[in-house]
Amino acid sequence: MIRREFLFAGAVVAAMAVAGPAPAQTRGPTIGVSWSNFQEERWKTDEAAIRAAIEKVGGTYISADAQSSPGKQLTDIESLIARGAKALIVLAQDAQAVRPAVERALNEGIPVVGYDRLIENPRAFYLTFDNVEVGRMMAREILKAKPEGNYVFIKGSSADPNANFLFQGSMEILKPSIDAGKIKNVGEAFTDGWLPANAQRNMEQFLTRNQNKVDAVVAANDGTGGGAVAALAAQGLAGSVPVSGQDADRAALNRVALGTQTVTIWKDARELGRTAAEIAIQLAGGTAVDKIPGAMKWAEGPSKVPMNAIFLKPVPVTRDNLNVVIEAGWATRAAVCQGVPAGRVPACN
Repeated sequence: MIRREFLFAGAVVAAMAVAGPAPAQTRGPTIGVSWSNFQEERWKTDEAAIRAAIEKVGGTYISADAQSSPGKQLTDIESLIARGAKALIVLAQDAQAVRPAVERALNEGIPVVGYDRLIENPRAFYLTFDNVEVGRMMAREILKAKPEGNYVFIKGSSADPNANFLFQGSMEILKPSIDAGKIKNVGEAFTDGWLPANAQRNMEQFLTRNQNKVDAVVAANDGTGGGAVAALAAQGLAGSVPVSGQDADRAALNRVALGTQTVTIWKDARELGRTAAEIAIQLAGGTAVDKIPGAMKWAEGPSKVPMNAIFLKPVPVTRDNLNVVIEAGWATRAAVCQGVPAGRVPACN
């Protein structure tokens, strides 16, 4: 098993604090953020944290939304460079397609932070949560809920290395049961663009193919999980078939409370966004990628390219610990508990 370390952003914050506040007359750098598909609820939380951290040091936040288009993301990055970005944070729509634009930025002396999704380039910095562990966490909870039966795997986008990291982690947990014949893989498919509608279509096809005899669904995130739940609901199966997800979207947290989704993995996007901004600011100021506090050497991507990276720690959220996201201010009790009958879920009492 590949050993991974959980590293926190505290070292980054501490290093900045030691340096002290910037002189009043000094303004922070312009940081450009290239979003893959800003329509997803998740990224708005990330953006708020990134913007706040940049503006805290007097910097300027600029951004562009690729709207799920790899081609547009290439021109977006060129535009951010032309607008004066001194460092880039890139959430890749397609990890391979974006590489020429990233290479160009690096060649022009503009550092790049690969945000949440891997961009294999030894000169870029990689910041994400431990996605192999996320996959393990999802599989553990689904296995606990349904230790035997027909499993379906609704994977993420084939263009995103994270989809494979998640699946790798899930299979580490499930393989012994698969090998023992307790679990049968009756459906496995990537979800183009991570789009819930595509996930729903995949799930509908697996239900048809198996005459609705599906006992568990390992879905790669809350969007794909929501698509799977919609397909199950149409067959009267929502709530009886455990479904996973990640990101702790408000809708997913409500599904967990209602019982139609078993687990979501909370990756605090506020921490991720803040850390990305702090790293980008340091890189823009001349700090080398291998001198970022808390960074580790990592070479576990598809091409085994050695990179400097930080992996943050995820948290599984089920009905039993929904209070953790409420108490952290991630979601309101009203949003989490909407439509939940009184007395059924501890966090909603």
